[in-house]
This record gives sequence, structure tokens and C-alpha cells, in this order.
Amino acid sequence: MIRRIRLASGLVLFAFVATHLLNHALGLVSLEALEAGRWWFLALWRNLPATLLLYGALVAHMVLALWAVFQRRSLRLRTVDWVQLLLGLWIPVLLAAHLLNTRYAHEVFQLDDSYALQLAIFFVLSPDLIYKQMLLLIVVWAHGAIGLHQWLRLKPAYRRVQWLAFAAALLLPAAALAGTWVAGRDVIHLAADPAWLAALLERSNALDPRELSLLGRLEDWFLAVGGLLLLGVILLRVFRRYLRRRLGLVQISYPEGQKVMVAKGASVLDASRQHKIPHASVCGGRGRCSTCRVRVGQGLETLVPASAEEDRVLKRIAAPENVRLACQVRPDQDCAVVPLLAPNTSASALGPELHYSYGQEREIAVLFADLRGFTALSEQKLPYDVVFLLNRYFASMGQAVTEAGGYVDKFVGDGVMALFGLESDPQAASRAALKAARNMAEALAKLNESLHGELPAPLRIGIGLHGGPAIVGVMGHGETNSLTAVGDTVNTASRLEAATKDFAVQLVLSESLAQAAGMPAGDFEARELEVRGRQERLTVLLVPDATALAGIG
Repeated sequence: MIRRIRLASGLVLFAFVATHLLNHALGLVSLEALEAGRWWFLALWRNLPATLLLYGALVAHMVLALWAVFQRRSLRLRTVDWVQLLLGLWIPVLLAAHLLNTRYAHEVFQLDDSYALQLAIFFVLSPDLIYKQMLLLIVVWAHGAIGLHQWLRLKPAYRRVQWLAFAAALLLPAAALAGTWVAGRDVIHLAADPAWLAALLERSNALDPRELSLLGRLEDWFLAVGGLLLLGVILLRVFRRYLRRRLGLVQISYPEGQKVMVAKGASVLDASRQHKIPHASVCGGRGRCSTCRVRVGQGLETLVPASAEEDRVLKRIAAPENVRLACQVRPDQDCAVVPLLAPNTSASALGPELHYSYGQEREIAVLFADLRGFTALSEQKLPYDVVFLLNRYFASMGQAVTEAGGYVDKFVGDGVMALFGLESDPQAASRAALKAARNMAEALAKLNESLHGELPAPLRIGIGLHGGPAIVGVMGHGETNSLTAVGDTVNTASRLEAATKDFAVQLVLSESLAQAAGMPAGDFEARELEVRGRQERLTVLLVPDATALAGIG
């Protein structure tokens, strides 16, 4: 609930800042456009409900930010988290004077804090202040943009438009700064007439020295209180660390024989960070992404049961009982853990891999495809031409698989392996596999057409399809870790692809997969095939041209 309140308050503040910057950007048009935009901005934010929401969000966000600093067992943070934290701590220092000289002065001293007055102060009366205001704009926007990105980057829809969001994050503050500067230049020109400046100050009910002095004292008081609160949080952290060490330490064992000692109450992720053990954590330890998950061996029964929030994340990835989130587990007795994802796992890698990091058996469809005669062709081509052809081929085949809803497992040589049904039932997986085979045949025909005249003969492909149970999981070592499948189903699909040579057809698929996909019986020739490694003969269907699979999928 605390995280949700912090997120909600941050979104309110971000919406305020975004609309404020949009208003500033109108300065690129004219000072009059800037003031006209301010009327709409004030209509939106300067009313009782919006005021309560805005300042309630500001207080809640600041208090919960201090609480988050206190709550962290370790301050070994990622660089981006440190940047966001330091920017957040800097905001009150820069913001205090701005709030007091605008909204507070408006409410208490009836100041008309128009843009014309503010720009006259910044560009004419006290030009040194404009740099502080521009710095405030950059710091506030950067802090909010980082926070919004950290929240949204776990969502697949956001990753598809991330480049657009990044462009907006750069363009909006740039337009706001430029609008402020252009409008400020207009005010400098107008203020060259002393009568205009005097009329502006009188019309705005500008503050007198006594009122300015009061605001200065209030700013000092505000900053002093903020500094004392931050100092209090730091002292409480030191005291808590002392108490925990007095209460005792627990030992956490990692693979490769690593054993570390941490105070009771520290999370497993804290332990990894404190002792510089690489550990994946895309969301920064907020219990959202599941990338820090660990398999718990010794000490599993002594752990506090998962909270409702952790349990929801674990159920989303269908985690077994011995898998927990390292950022949420706080052992008070010795335990042994095994991180399940590579330390360099990033948000761009979030996908089916996360659901199978510990391995599970699942009914899937497997596709193998291989180019015919490419080895002989490659011997007649320059290396550059071979790489060019293969990359064109892989791009076409990969797109054909993904458009059908499949997952490209790997490219090996001139072959392709793809999986279907990682997130769907066997029937949907079978239909998707057939659709991918048809897509690949159509894509190959288009590729041959585009390469006409460059090849002695059109490229040919053989495809094998089979469905059944397989063990799916992330396998490999280091950076070569990837999601793959093993088992008889995979081996059989590979054998069917090889059988396309014997039958001189483009596609060989098992009858069981065709039935699961709802493919009409009798459309293609059936044969019984002896598959190496299987005791029983397998009934397969022979498809001379996979583009004939119209209406499938």
C-alpha cells in the first residue's frame, strides 16, 4: 500500500509538472500565449480539490521518500537509483523559494504571480535567479521521468513505444526552457520602458521588503526542517544497524560455495548487494519484476510466508513453492539460495524467459526449418554474400514465426528452431505452428523473388512440426543463457525436418499436431515414419508446399 501511495502521489506530481512545462513552452509563441495558457493551467490546478490533491501528493511523496530511504537495509543501489534519489533530495532545496514566492505569496499577500511578473523578476530585477529556476525545472523533470520509466519499463506495451516516450522526455523540457527564454527576452524588451515595469509591479501587488524578508525566513525554516528530517533518518538507520548486529547475524549461502553474513531483517537482495554478488533486479528491489527470484534450499521452512503482493507476483510466473523474491525474503535463520536469472537480465529481456527460469514441463509445438543445399551454395559465394543472404533469410523467417505468435529459440547454421505454446494451450500452439510454417513458405517465395538473378537457383526450405510434452527452461551459461526446450518432442520435430529430404516435400508434420490444430483430415498424404529413438512408428502428413495451408491459424 505504501508503494502504491508513493506511485500515485508521484503520478499526480508528474502530471502537474508536465502541464506546467507545456504552459512554459507556449512562450515560444508569445508572452500573450504564455499568459493565456496560464489561465487554463490555473483553472486546472488552482482550485480547492486540486490544491488538496496536489499538496497532499507533495507531502506524501516527500514523507514516503524518506521512509523508503529508512526502510532500505542497504544503500548499495544501482546508478540510476542513486541518481533518482539524489535528484529527489535536491528538489526541496530548489523548490522551497519558488513555492513561497508564488502560491504562498498569492494566498497570503494577494500577489498576482503572473508570468510577466515572474519573468521580470528573473530576467530584469534579479537575473541570477533564472539559472536556479531552470535548474529546478531540469531536476524535477529528470527525477519524475526516471521514476515513470522505472515503473513503466516492466510493461510490454511501454517497451513498444519506449523510443517515443524518450523523445517526449527530451523535447518537453527543452521546449519549456526555450519558451521561458524567449518570453524572458520579450519582457526584457518591455521593461526597457520604466513606466511599463512600474505599472506591472503595482498591478501585481509586488511584495515589499518586509514581506520578502518573511519569505526568506520561512525558506530557511523549511530547509532546516527538511535537513533535520533527513539527518534523523540517517541516525535511525545507524541505530537500527546497531540493534540488528546486537540481535545477531544470519548466514546466506550462494552457489559456488559463497557464504555471507548479514544482520537479521536484511533481504537476500540486500545481502547480494552488500557483498557485491551479482544479482538480477530490473525493478530495483520493489517486488514488481520477479527478476531477483531465487530457489531456496536450506531454511525454506523457516522463512516468513510470502506477503499478498509477493504471492501475486509469484503466481503470475507460476513459481513453485521453493521459489521466492530475493527483495522480499528477510531470513532470520541461516538459509541457502540460488539466483535463477542471469545478473545482466534487463527490462528488454522480459518475456517468456522469466516464466521458465526454473524449468517446467509443458505441452508445446516445436518447429525446425533448414535451408536445402545452402552449404554448396555458400562455397560459390564470397563470405560477405553468405552473411548477407543468411541475415535476409533469418530476418524473414524470424518475422514469420513471431507474427504467428511463436518464439524463435535459436538460429543454428542455416537452421531455425521455434517454440509455440509457451503462453497458450496446445491447440492454439498447434495452429500457430502451422501458421508459422505457411508464413515461412510465403516469406521464402518473396525472398526468392527479391533475389532473382543473384542466385543460380531459388532457395528451398524443409520444415518439421511436432507437438507434445517438453521441458522448457532457461539454459546455458553466462551471456549464452537462453530459453529453450529439450525432450522427445524436440528430437522428433528435428527428425521430421530431416525427413523432408527423403519425401521431397517442404513440410512434414505429425498427425497428432494436425488433429490438435483442427486441420481437416485427408487434405494431405499420410505416411508412417520410423523415428530414431521412438519405439512406435509415427504417422505424419506430407505437405509439398506449405503455402497450401490456407485458412490455418
